[in-house]
Amino acid sequence: MSESDDPKLRSRRRFLASAATAAAVAATAPVTAAAHGRAATSSSSSESGGDSEPFFGLHQAGVATMPQANVYFAAFDLTTEKREDVVALLRAWTAASARLTQGLSAVALTDDSASAEPDSYDAAGLNTDRLTLTFGFGPGMFTKDGKDRYGLDKHRPEALADLPRFNGDQLVPERTGGELCIQACADNPQVAFHAVRQLSRLAYGTATIRWAQSGFMAAPKDKGTPRNLMGFKDGSMNVPIRDEASMNRYVWAGDEGGWMQHGTYMVARPIRIALEHWDRMKLSFQEQVVGRQKHSGAPLGQKNENDSLALDANDASGNPIIPENAHVRLGAPENNDGAQILRRAYSYDNGLSYIAERWPPWHQGMEFDAGLLFICYQRDPRTGFVKIFDKMSKFDMMNQFVTHVGGGLFACPPGAREGGYIGQPLFELT
Repeated sequence: MSESDDPKLRSRRRFLASAATAAAVAATAPVTAAAHGRAATSSSSSESGGDSEPFFGLHQAGVATMPQANVYFAAFDLTTEKREDVVALLRAWTAASARLTQGLSAVALTDDSASAEPDSYDAAGLNTDRLTLTFGFGPGMFTKDGKDRYGLDKHRPEALADLPRFNGDQLVPERTGGELCIQACADNPQVAFHAVRQLSRLAYGTATIRWAQSGFMAAPKDKGTPRNLMGFKDGSMNVPIRDEASMNRYVWAGDEGGWMQHGTYMVARPIRIALEHWDRMKLSFQEQVVGRQKHSGAPLGQKNENDSLALDANDASGNPIIPENAHVRLGAPENNDGAQILRRAYSYDNGLSYIAERWPPWHQGMEFDAGLLFICYQRDPRTGFVKIFDKMSKFDMMNQFVTHVGGGLFACPPGAREGGYIGQPLFELT
């Protein structure tokens, strides 16, 4: 029996369409004290840092938003062959996201438990904790196995070009790819997971989760740059999110993007770090690998974190102060034709796993399955991530400690307007 002949699936699709319509209306309604779910009040938000972030806007939230403490990232495969099912899902996700980011349940609930839409209630009583939900479309949404399932292939952006296979990649199929993605960020990990869980529930019959990864970002006491699990400050050399000119130059798609104008392109990659190997290295060697001082974050040869890289400086022996294959040198705009990306990376810890190291001492056994969920945004991945990482994958000293084990590339459309839905400019073209 085909999907189109299955009465259960047809019923589910009709429900999604009706739920999306109802939720869209509810999403624009004012929040009342009697609303079910998480109530977002100004007093509790200001006291606990749980301020709500707007969902609707020119750009999607979660890109230029000040980074929250936690992320839950999920990539989905579409199981439907019908374009209208995809539109219904995006409508439902948009309406639900507008509610979730304001502290409400994903869909409006009733007091009639017999007919009420289910809700997990695991986030009941919690603040919104600055929840943002960012959506992306993978290459497989346009063409999969040579088939244009939804009539979208002719509108696939040139910038959404398949990523090449980089030197050292060990991508696990179960943690790679995806035709849709959700990046949920919040200052409470349960709020982020709750949001993805509810959106996944709304996708039943249309999309299934392919892979997921949670992560965390610890804010230092001095409100400075957070540190990754290698102990170094992560994000010192980043596109300033409050600089509109820089964001337009490096992050947001412009006129060339067509329906993607005001959107951006996301690369997400879980990177395992051989922490046991790294922790055996001397501090001086670690700093040579990174090209920065571990304590201050300053580039080698400089005093402050935000000082310019001393790429031309040599020591008394004539050797570069920042080694030729140091991480920061290879990633510097000066060495990549000015290319820059907006990093939004989170550390992760998946417990323990049986791992064989790629480099001496060739240890095999149970080690931390931990590392970095690397997420970056750019105007064009071909001149952003691909340009930078191609060189780093070949020459970076850090490669002896890190392994890219999965990931995906996604076109994140512009933000939705109230009454509309994520991706509407694309689907209105066909």
